[in-house]
Amino acid sequence: MIMFTSQLLYFASLFFIAYLLLYAIFSYLAIAIGAYKLYQHDRILRIKKDLEYRHFPISILVPAYNEEITIISSIKSLLAIDYHPYEIVVIDDGSTDKTSQRLIDAFGMEPTTRTIEHKLQCQPQDKLYEKVVNGITITLIRKKNGGKGDALNMGINACNYPYFICMDADSKLLRDSLKKIIQPIIEDNTVVSVGGMLLISQCVLIDDSNALRFRFPANLIVSLQVVEYARSFLSSRILMDSFNGNLIISGAFGLFNKSMVVATGGYSPNCLGEDMELVLKLHGFCRNNNIKYRMRYQPEAICMTQVPMSLKDLRAQRRRWHLGLFQSMHIHRRIMLNHNFGLVSFFSFLYYLFYELVAPFIEVFGIFTVILAAYFGLLDVGAMVLFFSLYALYGGALSLASFSQHMYIQKLKISSIDMLKTLFLCILEFGFFRHTLVFVRFAAFFRYGKNKRVWGKIKRV
Repeated sequence: MIMFTSQLLYFASLFFIAYLLLYAIFSYLAIAIGAYKLYQHDRILRIKKDLEYRHFPISILVPAYNEEITIISSIKSLLAIDYHPYEIVVIDDGSTDKTSQRLIDAFGMEPTTRTIEHKLQCQPQDKLYEKVVNGITITLIRKKNGGKGDALNMGINACNYPYFICMDADSKLLRDSLKKIIQPIIEDNTVVSVGGMLLISQCVLIDDSNALRFRFPANLIVSLQVVEYARSFLSSRILMDSFNGNLIISGAFGLFNKSMVVATGGYSPNCLGEDMELVLKLHGFCRNNNIKYRMRYQPEAICMTQVPMSLKDLRAQRRRWHLGLFQSMHIHRRIMLNHNFGLVSFFSFLYYLFYELVAPFIEVFGIFTVILAAYFGLLDVGAMVLFFSLYALYGGALSLASFSQHMYIQKLKISSIDMLKTLFLCILEFGFFRHTLVFVRFAAFFRYGKNKRVWGKIKRV
């Protein structure tokens, strides 16, 4: 028995060393290539600093469910955007609070009998309101509850412009966000979607919709998410953007070609990861129909969003995200190892499979092997502690590099004290926080099949 266990642990250790080494190499390449591309992009912007933007009409879709606390401030921030022309479409997905009434009272919205052509299936609307504020049309649609994807389909049916942006009701855009996110489409007419950069609103002092100064909040949960977002939403997506390989455009801020989305059938109302599922669907539709396309990532287009402030809300959010990842990849599993999809299949899809979807099982199995080795007296505690300490330091250094890129691209000012906090948080996030979330994602699979269409809710401030 001991001999068998020893052999098992030997091969398991080889597997985990290879697994961690590949992840370390990917993280390093993502940051290095990301830094180079950001430098190149910054030089191009300086050369083209007098570039005149051609304004493409954009519809901003804001699906909302029980958002009475944040909805007014979010819409007011959207009205302050420096762009034209654009419209705002708020879809109240059967809220049980005063979300709609607050909008009606705040902007003096009036009922309208405008007809909506239902190109995409969704739950029926109850009432429709409109108001023109400072030349911007605000439309409010009250409808039967159907989930976020269903609400977005209603918004696509109702919007008037050829490009639309989806964003969360608690999010805010900077004044120049639309100018930045439309730029890839101006440069290349084959672009069908563009993802923006998410910035955690609890960490930035804002004035007149412009980010001014960064500071870490007292809440440790929020601070650790700042470091995590910098690594997840910047370096890896810039790397995948270089070969048209991004599989996720965040539902909190993404730009899409309306006609292309309608052609694919729109958002899936039964998928928790409706944002990723749509992107995978677009990849498949364009590849299968030999349509030349690009999906871009624009880190200079900034969206301010709130993140969970408690471990309870964070667990609920990450369970939902992980189940959405599983659903999306299962629905589009034919992409895997499919030569028709190129690097989307053989790099991006496999990365999300092994380092996102099944990673919780691999890491939990790793912990089990450590316990098993200790039980049989086969564990070299000193070597194990040294290995994981070095790996945590390496990961912390990579997170620090990502965070620095994060600050650079957004031109945020940060104090010396917060820079010192960053060193501690990067090591804590990579060495401890991400492993805590591993168990959250692992437990998510045991809740599969429950509440697939329920909106995710976190406490708003």
